[in-house]
Amino acid sequence: MANKLAKSPWLLHYDGSSCNGCDIEVLACTTPLYDIERFGIINTGDPFQADILLITGGVNHQSESVIRQIYTQMPDPKVVVAVGICACTGGVFKDCYNIKGGADTVIPVDVYVPGCAARPQAIIDGVVKALEILQNKREAYAAARRGKA
Repeated sequence: MANKLAKSPWLLHYDGSSCNGCDIEVLACTTPLYDIERFGIINTGDPFQADILLITGGVNHQSESVIRQIYTQMPDPKVVVAVGICACTGGVFKDCYNIKGGADTVIPVDVYVPGCAARPQAIIDGVVKALEILQNKREAYAAARRGKA
């Protein structure tokens, strides 16, 4: 799958407000046991280079503006993956006074990976789905740019 991509996809992980359970599982995905990099994924901390935004944890009032800023700084086309039930819906914290909900209350989400905590295998499945969506978006983006030229 990743070999089809002309450019290696860069992944940026952001933790909104979580218990860190999903963050630990995301970290596990980078170990040799799960080896998410075999799909050509490169981790980055720079939103200006990121193709995929992977969000863990619910969105609170402080992280809302940060998530919007990261999303805006990412170049098009981009894909967003919500990992864990908190990032998908707000989880057990959704009724707390400081939680707005899942990531889709702030930005559009392409792939949802539920779980508490989401298992590394499920996270990798979600990222592979994100790679397919990214490839489709890249093709559509390139076609649109050719049409404008």
